[in-house]
Amino acid sequence: MKQSFRQSMAWLHTWTGLLVSWLLLLIFMGGTASYYREELNRWMRPELPRTLVAPDVAATNALRYLQREAPDATYWNVTLPDARNPALDMYWMNPAKEGASNDRASRRARFGQATIDASTGEHSQVRETRGGDFFYRLHFDLYAIPVLWARYIVGFCAMFMLIAIITGVITHKKIFKDFFTFRPRKGQRSWLDFHNVSAVMALPYHLVITYTGIVTLMVMYLPLGIKAAYPEGPQAFYDESFSDLPPAGNAAGSPGTPKPIAELLASARLAWEGKAVESFRIDHPGDAAETVSVYQRDGRRLSYETPGVRLNVATGQIIAHSGRAGAASETRGVLYGLHIARFADPVLRLLLFASGLLGCLMVASGAVLWGIKERAKHLKSGRIGVGLRLVDALNIGAVGGLPLAFASYFWANRLVPLHIEARPDMEARVFFLAWAFAIVAGFVRPRRQTWAWLLYMAAGLFTLIPLLNALTTHVHLGVTLPQGDWALAGVDLVTCCIGLVLGYCGWRMQRWQPPVSAAEKRRRQAPPQSQFEGGAA
Repeated sequence: MKQSFRQSMAWLHTWTGLLVSWLLLLIFMGGTASYYREELNRWMRPELPRTLVAPDVAATNALRYLQREAPDATYWNVTLPDARNPALDMYWMNPAKEGASNDRASRRARFGQATIDASTGEHSQVRETRGGDFFYRLHFDLYAIPVLWARYIVGFCAMFMLIAIITGVITHKKIFKDFFTFRPRKGQRSWLDFHNVSAVMALPYHLVITYTGIVTLMVMYLPLGIKAAYPEGPQAFYDESFSDLPPAGNAAGSPGTPKPIAELLASARLAWEGKAVESFRIDHPGDAAETVSVYQRDGRRLSYETPGVRLNVATGQIIAHSGRAGAASETRGVLYGLHIARFADPVLRLLLFASGLLGCLMVASGAVLWGIKERAKHLKSGRIGVGLRLVDALNIGAVGGLPLAFASYFWANRLVPLHIEARPDMEARVFFLAWAFAIVAGFVRPRRQTWAWLLYMAAGLFTLIPLLNALTTHVHLGVTLPQGDWALAGVDLVTCCIGLVLGYCGWRMQRWQPPVSAAEKRRRQAPPQSQFEGGAA
């Protein structure tokens, strides 16, 4: 037992933070990058057209393409372009072949997808990449791990993070004073101050993002309540809880005559009092029972739940509205919406991104601080233990290696050949190979110089991204800045700034010297003692 409640909370804070800190850093970094998921998708597909097309024109061109390329599909789904993503993305489901199995692999093989030029309706020859979606999926699905296990692992880390935040607030009785306190060049004291400042500056953000992250997957984490309340099956729970449109009816088996898609979208906007359309889905295309489900763009709405209407394409009449969620479901939708922040305008998105970076620094500094505190204890005993060696290696691999992995992913997007098979997987492999290199380096040589050189490597890769972009594409800073295309120019500028910061950190790490203790200072300042002093007369 610890001596006091606060000391017990300090112990709990230390260990709940440390045990998941390295994976938590990956989750935080992936989630922070996801605030600019659409901008990264654009930057990593430089062949996309950059001109924004009116939604009705884009929808008309999309249907023309689908009628030509997938006329027999059971449904079409189209996402319309907007200011953050001017591309016209779509996917569809082909009918099942006779005798084909109905397993997951067979259903996946029936899917088709395409990205087309919204202004012409022709297929865009863009490189295959996961783009910013890689970071988005990575931060809660991890990678190459079964999805169910990955989400349980992420939920476990999030719960530990929430405990660490609460116990950290309890532990730091001078939390507001610590917000204004930073003492540089003081060794362990400086790391503690930095950890406190990075935690307190964005404390509301850290609490909200961690709690809402758990809430987004609460149905998966707490399934027994659903089984008890809905013994007939979980589908009844989903039908009651979520305000989605009811399933479309069966096909009639006879051809129909649809109205122009522009008229149907106009009817949906009229029902929403002018709010914009984000996407639409057409079930049974070409059939007399054909319907179109139109979904509203997020705009400034907090809730994740997306309002939708279903129209009969032959008459243009609205035949169904998305249901009104109950109080509990609406609360979950708002919390989910707060987590993904689709409602954020450019200024708020930048503030959220900065808060996410502070979260990364908080996690990283906490892990490093533990190593610094333990090293002082181990040096007194004259022996470095296995636990400290393990933490040092993992700190190097995560804190020093993850920036290197993120930068390598951007380089892979520009340098991996465009027509190579499974190109998105190749980009992901480069990410994990760079990370694995850093982890191995941390275990082989857990020294301060390893820290410095990993940071230098990441700094070089990040800083040179704008130059690499200029050498390999036509959408470099010389084009995007004069045209005011801040979505693309911002990626180049931010990566360059991150590189400069990492370079400064590497320089400081290479030249860092442990602070001299007060006793050592007194010993050095004391005048030399004569060999005759203190002797017999």
